Amino acid sequence: MMAATREHQTVPLSVLLKRELANERVEKPEILYGQASQSKKGEDFTLLKTECQRIVGDGITTYSVFGLFDGHNGSAAAIYTKENLLNNIIAAMPPDLNRDEWVAALPRALVAGFVKTDKDFQERARTSGTTVTFAIIEGLFITVASVGDSRCILESAEGDIYYLSADHRLECNEEERERITASGGEVGRLNTGGGAEIGPLRCWPGGLCLSRSIGDVDVGEYIVPVPYVKQIKLSTAGGRLVISSDGVWDALSAEVALDCCRGMAAETAAAQIVKEAVQVKGLRDDTTCIVIDIVPPEKTAASLPQPKKLGRGVFKSMFRRKSSESSSQIDKEYLEPDVVEELYEEGSAMLSERLDTKYPLCNMFKLFMCAVCQVEIKPDEGISVHAGSSDFGKLRPWDGPFLCLSCQEKKEAMEGKRQSGDRHSSDSD
Repeated sequence: MMAATREHQTVPLSVLLKRELANERVEKPEILYGQASQSKKGEDFTLLKTECQRIVGDGITTYSVFGLFDGHNGSAAAIYTKENLLNNIIAAMPPDLNRDEWVAALPRALVAGFVKTDKDFQERARTSGTTVTFAIIEGLFITVASVGDSRCILESAEGDIYYLSADHRLECNEEERERITASGGEVGRLNTGGGAEIGPLRCWPGGLCLSRSIGDVDVGEYIVPVPYVKQIKLSTAGGRLVISSDGVWDALSAEVALDCCRGMAAETAAAQIVKEAVQVKGLRDDTTCIVIDIVPPEKTAASLPQPKKLGRGVFKSMFRRKSSESSSQIDKEYLEPDVVEELYEEGSAMLSERLDTKYPLCNMFKLFMCAVCQVEIKPDEGISVHAGSSDFGKLRPWDGPFLCLSCQEKKEAMEGKRQSGDRHSSDSD
């Protein structure tokens, strides 16, 4: 009987307020960041924005954005993507979402935003391309989307390393090599004549050694802009994000990069990582680093726990969900260390897999709105993103999301179902 009585007790207002304050304290860590760069070609660009408003005007629902754009064959694609990608992502987000829905909708909106940015830039017929590593931080939620080889790593306050981006270099990604050849591209090394082949694996025509990027209209549409996306929730102890161009990762491992700047403030840490990389390899390429410390409000960056060293096998085991606790344990929940949670991970290049959503958002993709470019389409013009897939026969005619004609053509070209236009080869790196 006592248990039943306790179940229906009114919770005192003081307890509710205490919970709300605890929740606010835990969910809104401080974001401290810095960047550093040494330039060789002038093709690396960054985007650093804090206090972006999810609900305009309320000053509370804020998030932060950090992007790194490593251009090749010129800087036009990197500059265009820096200026337009965030707006395209936000345009793909449904309106009137609460926080949990907003976070859950981010991976699909990131895919739509990347593809629209690529499509719009390619229509300008500018022959350059860019890698993109794009992180959105909302409280303890970190969502990272990436194409190319500018990596993003996380070291949690507990001392564990997580890799939040994929490496789309053809040299080290067999799955991507198979996708490109199946779509009509060729993969091989530079032929110097006489049968001698040198350098990394490249995609031909064009000679790009990446399988995914934004831009690169002259290379072939099997070089796709569909990003790998990973979403995690940090433990309440926080952590450090490092986003760097390949100038860093060609010289330093994740462990060395993190160790060389341990205990330093974010801006000093970024400069130290760049300095270490240049000392190892010399300044052969643009070398850029962004360091972001996600710090519980009651701590400062200097007081973050010094991470303990753990074996690599521990990292995967840390991706587990917290067990639910009763409301009577609210204080205990926020005092005890919790763990990093993996919420979402997907790297498929197929739009039918990336734009589909099982999340119950009735307006995630409006019936008469293109899921990629957000233009209105007439009811008889929309083409289901599943058209042409093996599962299409099982779907109803109104099963979306839908694409406009030009985005459907883009999708077919990326999947090798339609010949691209005339391409002019140009070496890129």
